[in-house]
Amino acid sequence: MLKPRYWSVLAFPLAVLAMTPSAGAQTAPKLFFEGDMVRGGPVHSGPPCVLTSQFKHKEMVVFRVRITGADGKQYDKDALKSVVVKLNNGLELPLAYHGHPPKDATDFFWSIGWIIPDDFPTGSMSYKVIATDLAGDTQTWAPFKMVPSQLTVLAGDFEAPK
Repeated sequence: MLKPRYWSVLAFPLAVLAMTPSAGAQTAPKLFFEGDMVRGGPVHSGPPCVLTSQFKHKEMVVFRVRITGADGKQYDKDALKSVVVKLNNGLELPLAYHGHPPKDATDFFWSIGWIIPDDFPTGSMSYKVIATDLAGDTQTWAPFKMVPSQLTVLAGDFEAPK
């Protein structure tokens, strides 16, 4: 059996080895997310791009997300393989990168317009955004875990203004 002083002689080199980063190990770049939810166009939600988290059936919710690196550079469709919104019921909505507004764009970001189906459950639903880079590494962002920050589906159907 080894004496206690031998354990200390063996433990130190092992501790140093454990703390040394692997030469081949690389870490994916840190991504920064900013996003919101807005109402879709007038046919599906009345005035477009109004910030809200509450929607009715047949109404369009638009998820908008900007993703940047630590240097502030925006990650577009050439820098990311995919960006999806995943609702807590498992539904995944793929976002596309393009200019906004569509005509005479003044900004570019990831987005998707999704019309809430008639049979979608009412109530508050959490979601997260998952970005996958070209190497297949993923990073996830989720809004605050408070009802006003979550997607809330209200009872009733949206009726377009006449």
